[in-house]
Amino acid sequence: MAHGKTSYVCLPCRASYKQPHPSYGPHGGDGRRICPRCAEPLIHVGSAFAAPSRRDTEAWRVLSVLLHAGVRFHKSCCGGPGYRPRTLREVRERMAYARRTGEPFAEALVRHEVP
Repeated sequence: MAHGKTSYVCLPCRASYKQPHPSYGPHGGDGRRICPRCAEPLIHVGSAFAAPSRRDTEAWRVLSVLLHAGVRFHKSCCGGPGYRPRTLREVRERMAYARRTGEPFAEALVRHEVP
């Protein structure tokens, strides 16, 4: 039985790689992967991740904010990972909301609508 693959990204290279899930394969359970371009550690983003174009710098900046806040792209029982902001404007709105209300950044970033 073939095991599913999951996505890893390198933010400095703006590259995404599909690799076996961290609990399978020669890497064992630690899940550490190294970028083949720059030798920096890859970030595990989840199996429901769709990488933006390498030229889309705004999308990679948004992705960087999401990943540094701890937001990942894992599948849920009903399909995809849920709402994720796609523009810097959406990120700024959610960050301002989080500061105003005291809600953690990771939770505010995945809110579909900001009141």
